[in-house]
Amino acid sequence: MHDNDIPAIAPLYRFQWEEAQNCYVLLYPEGMIKLNLSAGEILEHCNGKLNINAIIALLQQKYPQANLANDVREFLETAHNNGWLSTEN
Repeated sequence: MHDNDIPAIAPLYRFQWEEAQNCYVLLYPEGMIKLNLSAGEILEHCNGKLNINAIIALLQQKYPQANLANDVREFLETAHNNGWLSTEN
């Protein structure tokens, strides 16, 4: 993935807060993926409108004390490789 790519949740998946699990999840026809807080906050911004740089900037604004750019890029790459995200650029 490149910083100008615009990630979105892949059509097979639905991203949502799951009250019963008390976490964000990705739902798909065969099951559910429970996400930790960091993964949920990153995927929350993968709406098909923001590129990776914009997502990092929003998260950096929310957590100014953290140097999270590399971690966000690494997670997005993993999510993309797992088929959770589609991208446009």
